[in-house]
Amino acid sequence: MPKAKKSSKRKKFDYNQDRKKMRKRSNKKYNPRIENSQIRNAWDNKKSTAKNLQEMGLAFDPNRTVPIKKSSLLGPDKPTKAPTGIVTKPYVLNQLQKEANVPERDCKTLSSDLIEYAQYMIREHNDDFKAMAQDEKNYYQDTPKQIKRKINEYMRCHPDDFDAFMDSLAAP
Repeated sequence: MPKAKKSSKRKKFDYNQDRKKMRKRSNKKYNPRIENSQIRNAWDNKKSTAKNLQEMGLAFDPNRTVPIKKSSLLGPDKPTKAPTGIVTKPYVLNQLQKEANVPERDCKTLSSDLIEYAQYMIREHNDDFKAMAQDEKNYYQDTPKQIKRKINEYMRCHPDDFDAFMDSLAAP
């Protein structure tokens, strides 16, 4: 009768594994950083992800929440019901909706060189974009459409400055 093979092998330290990196990886997996402050404050570490999201009124699995109806050859489909749970933290959903409804401010700005370029072109040629394209200050050889786009960008990003500039042109 053959002897059973020894299953346990002597454990050796693996010098090729970076322990610090392994620890960081496991921390990221089991304690993820929640970016949204409302969700992070309402999160309960003792509960599962699905349970936490269900209490907040959010969907864990969108496929179960909004199912896709499939046409079947066998007959009418039975509608799959989404898991309905009691929302105990509706304030999270309300805060998220309020935050989503705030319009995003256009914080784009233009360089001072581009603003001076647009003002010079308007000052010299008014609305004649073809003349602007042939101007000697058109160093980058912009086409009339490109110049028009730059002026429109200036009007959109700096409306107060543009209005003041146009008033100064009309004043003399």
